[in-house]
Amino acid sequence: MQKQSQDANTRGESTSLTRREALIQLLRAGGAAAGAAGLGLWLSERSQRPETALALNLKRSHTVVSDPELPEMAVIQGEDPAQLARQAVEELGGIKRFISRADVVVIKPNIGWDRTPEQAANTNPLIVAEIVRQCWNAGAKEVIVTDVSCNEPRRCFQRSGIADAAQREGAEVILPDLARFKDVDLQGEVLREWPVFDAFLNADKIINVPIAKHHSLTGTTLGMKNWYGILGGARHRLHQRINESLADLADFVRPTLTLIDCYRVLVRNGPTGGNLEDVALKKTVIAGTDPVALDAYAAKAYWNLGVSALPYLRMAAQRGLGTYEFEKIRTRVAQ
Repeated sequence: MQKQSQDANTRGESTSLTRREALIQLLRAGGAAAGAAGLGLWLSERSQRPETALALNLKRSHTVVSDPELPEMAVIQGEDPAQLARQAVEELGGIKRFISRADVVVIKPNIGWDRTPEQAANTNPLIVAEIVRQCWNAGAKEVIVTDVSCNEPRRCFQRSGIADAAQREGAEVILPDLARFKDVDLQGEVLREWPVFDAFLNADKIINVPIAKHHSLTGTTLGMKNWYGILGGARHRLHQRINESLADLADFVRPTLTLIDCYRVLVRNGPTGGNLEDVALKKTVIAGTDPVALDAYAAKAYWNLGVSALPYLRMAAQRGLGTYEFEKIRTRVAQ
């Protein structure tokens, strides 16, 4: 995987727009085509991330301290999904920046659907396995992989390939169990008391690993939408005020790290998919510490959706959870 470097400084509106357009073109092109475009590696050093609002309950905030010397977002392209995940973490400062010895780590892929990896409805199992491996390398005490599936959980965990891949690396794979949901006051604008899967309540660190997909209701499902998979109950009721619900969930679960699987992207007929013609091979992982920027970037690049079409991005930014102006954060790109 070749890598070139170039500094990109914020000197005015035209420079900012140029960087924004270049980042978008990178994702739209995908894989080797982006390398041919000569985009190489970028690092925006002068941008500032909005200050993170203090959580009402510190237990739910799993974030790490910001480091101005490190990027807030890494965009990695190549052939091997595991290598993409590994390099993305390295570009952000290495796994030991995020995971400490004796941490209980919960990894949250999308395992919602009874689909194969090629259908791109669930997170790539090779990416999940690599993150498990990285957590053990950092000295984690326990590594858990779990999700609250939409289809029958056992089928979803098996057919996605995630259960086998995670277990081979020594992770504890937990299927959702009604006995393990606890009623929690999420203290949101829409979400108040709701059943939450207890694995997410007891973690020291949480790593969010969604897959980039089209969604028939919200336009796209990325990192913030992936938090629906911590909830039990009648989740369809949340669709009535979907944007407020997404902002509430993002406020409640502030992850240690987010990696968006864009190796295969379900560009149409999501979130369930099923037709391979709806899948675009992009061979990319987007990782970072600003979940709002990551969602905004992928949504704009793959579906041309901005904040006006995705109001939850603005709502999350107003709560201090990140910025939807992804071109303004420190970003590193590598092929």
